[in-house]
Amino acid sequence: MLSLNIPGRGPFTIHHLVLDFNGTIAFDGELIPGVAERIMLLSKEMGIHVITADTNGTVARQCTGLPVSVQILHSDNHTGEKGEFVHGLDGVICMGNGANDEAMFEEADLAIAVAGREGCATATLLKSDVIIEDINDGLDLLLNPKRMIATLRK
Repeated sequence: MLSLNIPGRGPFTIHHLVLDFNGTIAFDGELIPGVAERIMLLSKEMGIHVITADTNGTVARQCTGLPVSVQILHSDNHTGEKGEFVHGLDGVICMGNGANDEAMFEEADLAIAVAGREGCATATLLKSDVIIEDINDGLDLLLNPKRMIATLRK
């Protein structure tokens, strides 16, 4: 569990981190260097979920050995499916970049948009609380929560 008290926004108790896969923690289906190590550290504080359409068909192989639950989307409404998944959890930070991440951003307590090499959908960007360029910087916000507080305080 991660506790954040952000001046002007209130206290947050985070139990779950929900991560999009492609474009967020992976590029062209391959986990971005540094992500696995950070996930290992964060898993001591919260449950970690990877939710994906698995465009490249690599999520199972790439997440083998990581303390994460993997949810592969199967419906014709990936945006809604991601939103429903997050809605069923309590105390959530999510990270993503795609248009299908918009609903999970709306449902999360805090949402971090990753505007990396794959870009970031405008609708998702507009629903975010924080925008970062590199997923490792986003994960580091959780490992060093004073950074998140400094960014979000009002």
